[in-house]
Amino acid sequence: MSDPYSAADGLVRVYPAREPNGTGLVWAHGGGFAFGDLDMPESDWVASSLAARGTTVVSVDYRLAPVPAEWTDAATPRAGHHYPAASDDMLAAWSWVVANAGRLRIALDRLAIGGTSAGGNLAAGATLRLIERRAEALPALVLLAYPTLLAVQPAPDAALRAALDAQPDADTFGPEAVRGMYENYLGGPVDAAPVGAIPGLARPVDLAEFPPTFIVNGDVDELRLSGEVFAASLRAARRPVDVVTEAGTQHGHLNRPHEAAASVTLDRFAARLAGLSSLTPPIAHAPSATRQDTPVA
Repeated sequence: MSDPYSAADGLVRVYPAREPNGTGLVWAHGGGFAFGDLDMPESDWVASSLAARGTTVVSVDYRLAPVPAEWTDAATPRAGHHYPAASDDMLAAWSWVVANAGRLRIALDRLAIGGTSAGGNLAAGATLRLIERRAEALPALVLLAYPTLLAVQPAPDAALRAALDAQPDADTFGPEAVRGMYENYLGGPVDAAPVGAIPGLARPVDLAEFPPTFIVNGDVDELRLSGEVFAASLRAARRPVDVVTEAGTQHGHLNRPHEAAASVTLDRFAARLAGLSSLTPPIAHAPSATRQDTPVA
């Protein structure tokens, strides 16, 4: 079967690999936690494209946060679900894939998790929660595209500030906007939020077993600061992490497949997935906080 199909009582849409290579990806779209769907390009186009290259992609239709009346750009207010609803959906989707890996033709030691923007937050947060729960299977790889990982970001340096000033249409993720997005997601203040909701707050000790991670940030995008903070924390924890800033991009470039950068990022992700090794036994948990080069499954 090569056409996408709904599964797990409608929680996920499965994109079967055309010629399966054993890799799988649990994938979450973005949209500020309150918007987005499985048909937007960064969900459907990405999933279809990776499936054509051998990876079975399971896209998660997670529950969205409310759309409050004060968000004047929204057509109408909408009720929704606060944390941990979307994160719980990610965990449920992950568990479903693990339980059904055989019939999905996915090797558990080649199963990754990832997402874009707010979906990147959900992927990283779900991974932290899996580690906390000592889950039997952890992701072999975490793929994050222009993720938002902090509710309170550091200020941009002079170069990024100048780039944002030169492209006002890209300057949409200032401190108030980002904090408001997280407060809406959490249903309250950000101060006491768990790392499952704000993964950028994770300390090195929280990240001792975090899987190998690949982050692609936008260029003229203030949210890339949170990706850089998270990468620094992973390095401090001696975890394998690579970060790329996709040159010339604004936030959300995977939603614009006509832009050359979207295909470049897709190629990067496809290469990372294809490079997952299934020659070594899966390891559920690292015995210590030392770096582990073998992919975790």
